[in-house]
Amino acid sequence: MDSERAEAPAMRLLPWSGTGGKPCYVLGDGTGYVLRKADEVESIQLDMADELLGHAADLLADDEVTGPQVRFLAGRLTESLHQVVRVAESRGSRLDAILSDRSEPGTEERKPDEDLP
Repeated sequence: MDSERAEAPAMRLLPWSGTGGKPCYVLGDGTGYVLRKADEVESIQLDMADELLGHAADLLADDEVTGPQVRFLAGRLTESLHQVVRVAESRGSRLDAILSDRSEPGTEERKPDEDLP
């Protein structure tokens, strides 16, 4: 039974939503077209979030910023934060899967050296 689970492809949360905002998942080993597209989209989303933070810092430092400008910025920051959280959840679940595979019975855990400070 464990060998069947180990051979099953990993399920990955995609960086976009399906109908009605429902999460989308794909099965695969990380080499398929959809998974490569997901990597590209995640990279774009993270780059855009970084650029948006820079814009936010500039806008908030402006003494003449208006309420509508701040509300617009808050909306874009909210959208970006949703995307970044989805990327983090996806990457975290993949990391958890890797770590749980390493800690299954029959695998040895590394022990820290007692000599190190």
